[in-house]
Amino acid sequence: MSDQFINGSERAVEIKLPASQTSPVVYSSPHSGRIYPDAFKKASVLGAVALRRSEDAFVDELYSSAPDAGSPLLLARFPRAYVDPNREMWELDPTMFDQALPDYINVASPRIRAGLGTIARVVTNGANIYKGAIDFAEAQQRIEKCYKPFHETLAGLLEGTVKKFGAYLLIDCHSMPSIGGPMDKDPGLDRVDMVLGDANGTSCAGAVSKLARETLESFGYRVVMNKPYAGGFTTRNYGKPYAGRHALQIEVNRALYMNEDTVSHGPGFDELKNNLDQLISTLSAIDPDLLKEK
Repeated sequence: MSDQFINGSERAVEIKLPASQTSPVVYSSPHSGRIYPDAFKKASVLGAVALRRSEDAFVDELYSSAPDAGSPLLLARFPRAYVDPNREMWELDPTMFDQALPDYINVASPRIRAGLGTIARVVTNGANIYKGAIDFAEAQQRIEKCYKPFHETLAGLLEGTVKKFGAYLLIDCHSMPSIGGPMDKDPGLDRVDMVLGDANGTSCAGAVSKLARETLESFGYRVVMNKPYAGGFTTRNYGKPYAGRHALQIEVNRALYMNEDTVSHGPGFDELKNNLDQLISTLSAIDPDLLKEK
């Protein structure tokens, strides 16, 4: 399957591989893509910066040391506002389209009601993205060219890791607005520094979540588990700790490292990156046998 999503010239995913994979940990950044197709920008009522506020901007840079620690790093190059790979494949809002959707489409999830399906209706602050209805064929093309290659690549990395180490730990790398948005469970509230999501203890072994939390807390960060983010489709789909397959979502408060209004690096970027480099070193050195324990 081709993953070239803009006129055959831009690939949808990028893998940064270590010289040799020495760790059972795989890192994934599904929301830091920032290549916006011209046709998408023309169909939107929003300007470039407003669209970019839905990105987990610069998360790919924050975790860039993963290959140096012996772990692969998977990056989506397409933006979240274009396709969201942290959703079910066919999780679509029927009000966005100019025709009835096929029966296999999930049209009734909480994410859809918030306007944040596989093809989002709104950006993070609730502003509508599109000038009018879009064609279902457009959604199909985006899913074929972006969503499917992302998950096929991720699944391949994880299966290769299982073959080599007998288990894996997927770190799903995200960032969150510093204040809860109108569609969030905490609208208008200031947020902590980090939220770890293990699907309320079902996607990752407690010992692994504890290691990540204590490492981050050792840097002075305020860390909570699962509130307001317990993990999305990726965490729940790939996290099967009873089978040695663990998935942990990490949400970083954007105020720690960027200017949220201008979507630019902030003065805290280097400090945060240095601390995440240490977290990566700690997690990537995890004993595969710990991930195999029942």
